[in-house]
Amino acid sequence: MHELSVVASLVETIEALAGEHKAKSVTGVWIKVGPLSGVVPELLESAFEMYRKGTIVESARLSIEKTPLRAVCRACRVETERTDYAPDCPACGSTDLEIAGGTDLILERIELETDEPVSPAQ
Repeated sequence: MHELSVVASLVETIEALAGEHKAKSVTGVWIKVGPLSGVVPELLESAFEMYRKGTIVESARLSIEKTPLRAVCRACRVETERTDYAPDCPACGSTDLEIAGGTDLILERIELETDEPVSPAQ
């Protein structure tokens, strides 16, 4: 399960960000996962549960948003969100498609608990 190494890297990144902001703990983690990211969201969640013990994210709530697969037809330029992996354009039938989204794994946001008040972004 390579999701465990993904979570290890994720926690390392979060720990660095939490350190920069002098956080006592992380209370929330938001991630976006595309269907072609190579990560299974349910396995990522299980790996997070196993790995977080004893880390700054131990009490954090994990939220995973599944993003859609998007494709652009190079023939007619129609962009579609796909629920399947069909190799043809639903508008013109061309098989010359370009993946436009759904390959990413993004750390969208983290929520930190700190002793210092946070000033609003300018």
